[in-house]
Amino acid sequence: MTTGEPPASIAALEGFGGLDDLHALIDTVPDAMVVIDTEGKVLSFSKGASRMFGYAEADVIGENISMLMPSPDRERHDRYISRYLETGERRIIGIGRVTTARARDGSTFPVDLSVSELMVGSGRVFTGFIRDLTGNRQTEQQMHSLLAELAQVSRISAMGTLATSIAHELNQPLTAITNYVEAARDLLDDPTPENLGYLREALSESAAETLRAGQIVQRLRNFISRGDAVREFGSLTRLVKEASALALINGDGRDVDFDAVLDPHLDRVLVDAVQIQQVLVNLIRNALEAMKDSPIKQLTIASQPFGDDMVQVSVSDSGPGLDKHVAERLFHPFVSTKASGMGLGLSICQTIINAHDGQIWARPSDLGGTEFCFTLIGAGAEDE
Repeated sequence: MTTGEPPASIAALEGFGGLDDLHALIDTVPDAMVVIDTEGKVLSFSKGASRMFGYAEADVIGENISMLMPSPDRERHDRYISRYLETGERRIIGIGRVTTARARDGSTFPVDLSVSELMVGSGRVFTGFIRDLTGNRQTEQQMHSLLAELAQVSRISAMGTLATSIAHELNQPLTAITNYVEAARDLLDDPTPENLGYLREALSESAAETLRAGQIVQRLRNFISRGDAVREFGSLTRLVKEASALALINGDGRDVDFDAVLDPHLDRVLVDAVQIQQVLVNLIRNALEAMKDSPIKQLTIASQPFGDDMVQVSVSDSGPGLDKHVAERLFHPFVSTKASGMGLGLSICQTIINAHDGQIWARPSDLGGTEFCFTLIGAGAEDE
């Protein structure tokens, strides 16, 4: 807690009908409502916010709002405010976004954040309305569009991964057709009644195998309904925020120490945003499941330079690590670390990253579990 004279913005609020009257208004809001000044210090903290974050109002008044944020926002929030005050550029204010928040116990959870600006007397304050998206039925409609698109990307991306399996499946009927047709040709050299019977049988089998091949092709056609997506330069930080919110939507991160250590100089990457979100969601969910029975649950997403104009993104967990035999075939189709898994998730991730001209691999994590790394084209490629 801070002591001394209240800042001018608090004094301004006191002149605005008094803080008691303001509290009476704020506490009627079912979701969390937090008011801060231009230095990021908390001026008011609603009862809804106390329930959501686990802090009493007395614990946060005068403290920096960044205490309610995971990294990297925790370290960058004051710069966000300064940049807005200097440039007037709105990146959150009046726009809103899905992001992640940090509770008193250190766990992170997805939220819908809306920020508005208010001039009170000679002071300026910012009001944040925060809705916890964890387990909220209303979020089903809000997330449905993005989740459906991610699922569609999975089907598209899996095409590349399944190509080898499909080629093998098609090769079997095609080889059979070839053998039956060649046998029929040879039988025509001696068209005895007996050989004509064999000829009819060979042609019937050829027709059956042709239908089988057609069915395989039809399944492929049904598998895709959209074409390739377009890549654009976008913010890696925003991708991580939104993917984290999606991965944590069921409350799986409530007891997980989640941290994002993203280099601000490597924020711009050349991606199809939805596809890379699919990779991140997949890796984060895998990490959460791997740590399900771990006494210590830590999850870190980090970025660093990789070679020329590439950015390496890593997702690390404190789980039990990978079995050596599984690790050798980890990105192969139908190889899974889960008892009920289909073994397509990581192979889909590999297909997506390969399509982005990157690489993906796994290795032991410094946290004790597994670290998945993948590379993307960075902003340096814009000058080429």
